[in-house]
Amino acid sequence: MKRREFIFLLSGALTATRALRAQQKAMPVIGYLDGTSPGPGAPLVAAFRQGLSEGGYVEGQSVVIEYRWAEGRYDRLPALAADLVGHKVDVIATGSVAGIQAAKSATSTIPVVFFGGGDLVALGLVAGLARPGGNLTGFTMMSLELNPKRLELLSELVPQAKVIALLVNPKNPQTEGVVRDVQDASRAKGVQLQILRAGTESEIDDAFAALVQLHAGALVVMGDAFFFSWREQLVALAARHAVPAIYDVHEYAAAGGLISYGPSLTGLWRQVGIYAGKILKGAKPADLPVQQPTSFELVVNLKTAKALGLTVPPSILARADEVIE
Repeated sequence: MKRREFIFLLSGALTATRALRAQQKAMPVIGYLDGTSPGPGAPLVAAFRQGLSEGGYVEGQSVVIEYRWAEGRYDRLPALAADLVGHKVDVIATGSVAGIQAAKSATSTIPVVFFGGGDLVALGLVAGLARPGGNLTGFTMMSLELNPKRLELLSELVPQAKVIALLVNPKNPQTEGVVRDVQDASRAKGVQLQILRAGTESEIDDAFAALVQLHAGALVVMGDAFFFSWREQLVALAARHAVPAIYDVHEYAAAGGLISYGPSLTGLWRQVGIYAGKILKGAKPADLPVQQPTSFELVVNLKTAKALGLTVPPSILARADEVIE
């Protein structure tokens, strides 16, 4: 090959490389801020990608996703959010109140799409549901509102339980609201409520040991990113201690938990992906209303019920959206 031809080909290759780099740089970047871990969070990431794809965005082809995982440590979220802001992402997507708070503190300009529980207006995260204002919008899980219903379902399933324990994460900003609501519900049902707190893996083991000492006949597990990351351990401990437990999302029942009641996590992350796609196309967060879930999943694991020696009342089976046998 002649020197002139070689230089021409080399020049063409360099031009193509620069064009490819320019194209990659031009692709929008989404910051995915999550309180869980990559393994347990994999189905949620898949749902988020699905939502994005419905808007025409495919990771690696038309959008880049920067992942940041808190591994169940809420104290890591502010630094992770600040890191995403430093990378000048175009949108931040997050799935917990702690994540929303971290993102809101880190930026007032980058759009943030979320789902989270509790009263988002009272928490000062949005101005209103219909018109959120500012740079945040998304979906609410209604997690606080559903905790009394979970206690009611558990009492219906285990009517002989006069002492029920509530497992909460003291590091979750919603914990006190959860405790207050479930205490009110327990008084209305005439059962004694014991509060168990766990914010680390070892504290989960300690909580179950305390549950036995308190002679609790059933357990309500608070919806929490840390607990979700350790859901298999929680389900295994409930089985080992033969305690009927209710959880907030389907994934616990699928892992062997007795019963769950709440919105679909994968459904919520898909919706977050759809909203993120709309924002990348030019929609303003202030103009996208915060939406509430329109349906909730009641899932019963009959195999676990049988192992616990429980007969699931027909009234619960008739209402169940899914029965795992």
